[in-house]
Amino acid sequence: MRRWICLTAALVLMGVSSALGDGVTLRTVSSFAGADAAAEAYVDILKAYEAETGNTVLDTSAVSDEAWKTGVLQDFAAGSEPDILFFFAAGADSAPILSRVVPVGEINEAYPGMNLPENDALRESDGKVYAVPVRSFWEGLFVNTDVFEACGVELPADWESFCACIRVFREKGVVPIAVSLSDIPHYLAEFALLSCASPEELRARPKALEEVPASWYEAMALIRELAEMGAFADNAFATDESASTALFRDKKAAMQIDGSWLLSSLPKESMQTTVVLPVPKHSGNGMAENCIGGVSMGFYLTRRAWRSDRRDAAVRLLGMLTREDSLRRLGYSGLNGKLIESAEEMTAGRGLIGPLQDAMNRDAREVWLLECIPAVAAGRMTPEECWEKVMALHPFGE
Repeated sequence: MRRWICLTAALVLMGVSSALGDGVTLRTVSSFAGADAAAEAYVDILKAYEAETGNTVLDTSAVSDEAWKTGVLQDFAAGSEPDILFFFAAGADSAPILSRVVPVGEINEAYPGMNLPENDALRESDGKVYAVPVRSFWEGLFVNTDVFEACGVELPADWESFCACIRVFREKGVVPIAVSLSDIPHYLAEFALLSCASPEELRARPKALEEVPASWYEAMALIRELAEMGAFADNAFATDESASTALFRDKKAAMQIDGSWLLSSLPKESMQTTVVLPVPKHSGNGMAENCIGGVSMGFYLTRRAWRSDRRDAAVRLLGMLTREDSLRRLGYSGLNGKLIESAEEMTAGRGLIGPLQDAMNRDAREVWLLECIPAVAAGRMTPEECWEKVMALHPFGE
């Protein structure tokens, strides 16, 4: 009860009008949907806001994929953006919306009691922070340890043992790696790059084809190598992400390359029979010294709300969504077990490097992930043709 009293007092100090209960309607969009365990918590926070203020929240959240991203950007382009948005930050995805969202510093200046954090990891090219982060992320190799044990296979410790695992699982009728090459080959692409490239090469932003690191070509060739090895399900080119994840969740696949968000879609019992491992190095010994990760998404307040009579109501909702107890509920707190322990072990000793796709413009990223990666995996496109096609779209600017 004390927290609510303090919140009310703070809102009065911020100058938030008592007219909040007049019944304004706010629109929100997020990726807290589908199998994400935080989806229910997100809805609960919105309901609590409605009950406390008398306002109405119309939410149209959906699972994050390329179609969802495109839809959000199209809404902004058409002038029909929501009032509160949970979306990507500090990358090519956020660049088109920056003129339509309010910097965190501007919100804090107008509402000093908010004291919203300005996280440097989300600082945009103009030096401003526009999003309030909820959770950091990392990517790795998820493995079902019980499937490994049932097949008499040791967990991979290097590239050779990783390939040996794939061969054994294939022989025993188990899908080695669950992946959808039709809609979300993202993590496989980043896995391959991390396996082949140095940290400096991963951070490269070539302006011309001649500047593309040799390791990037090696990474694309590695994807073809895995496909020829039988690492993926026979329908990997036609299935979708939810179906491929179901294979892993139902123990029909031994491994899955994914991000920390996968934690929320796994059953609680899997927290003891699943671990996440770093990426084995294709060139060299052992596992990669780095992980793909960082802070990529946060809550935005749009100019559309800021310049309307919904401003105070929207600021109050942003405050509820980003206060400490809400961030805990929307994050990964409450999860435990061997999976969480392995994730902490993996990230503790490794530097986080942002995904290459986040630095690409949207056109180049979609061609790379949705056209080139499946074609390279199927042998219809060479690594050279892949990067020629991507670089022709100037993924990192002129």
